[in-house]
Amino acid sequence: MAENEDVTSHEVDVNVPSVARIYDYALGGKDNYAVDREAFDQLEQTAPSTRPLAINNRRFLQRAVRILAEEYGIRQFIDHGSGLPTQDNVHQISQRIDPDARVIYIDNDPIVLAHGRALLEENTNTAVIQADFRDTDGIFDHQDVQRLINFDEPVAALFVSVLHCISDEDDPTALVREVTRRLPSGSFLVINQLVSDDAELRDSISTFMAESTQGNWGRVRQQADVRRYFEGLDILDPGLVEISTWRPDSDLGPKQQTEEWIEFGGVARKP
Repeated sequence: MAENEDVTSHEVDVNVPSVARIYDYALGGKDNYAVDREAFDQLEQTAPSTRPLAINNRRFLQRAVRILAEEYGIRQFIDHGSGLPTQDNVHQISQRIDPDARVIYIDNDPIVLAHGRALLEENTNTAVIQADFRDTDGIFDHQDVQRLINFDEPVAALFVSVLHCISDEDDPTALVREVTRRLPSGSFLVINQLVSDDAELRDSISTFMAESTQGNWGRVRQQADVRRYFEGLDILDPGLVEISTWRPDSDLGPKQQTEEWIEFGGVARKP
């Protein structure tokens, strides 16, 4: 993205890195600024596996959506903290299987809103909402959610690589449970987040990201924290795992050469 491009520029602070734009850069996208690229480069110095980790995370999302649509008949998706559009987004995967599949994207970055709405201008079964994904009441009451999502039928709620963006004070476990409570029986949760066994690395990356994004970050957690998100749910095989090993299409994906941190999670059904 050109530094002088006027995409909702009155709302975008190009001097503060955005998690969505850092992730876009990691995936090879162009919707980012110099400050985002600099933040990623610094992050990669601490965690050299960051780029393949981001790619594998995106592929996990794509596999989970395809499998839920193909094998479980899911036709409704709510993507919390969706990030910038890239190739094979949730609506493209699900609507290839059924053109009537309905998708809600939620993100608080105004650039996501601008690019998402441009992409979806003629797609009446998909909407992008600029909102904080912690605002469950506001999201479920939003007119686009009310228009597109039928809560008498199963829904897939996606929290893909976003829960580490909120603090312990915001209680991500309670957030997941509240969303789950509102979903009908037979719905699915797709959840993963960054974890590490290295306490020093958890602290250093969490501090760096919180300072870089001016507080728009939570922390790198541990596997036990992620397991709590899934309590009371029926976890699909192969369980909770490093996400590149969750039902891989092949072994050709990028390999993390180091495992100082990983994306950990899985998919589960609400009984």
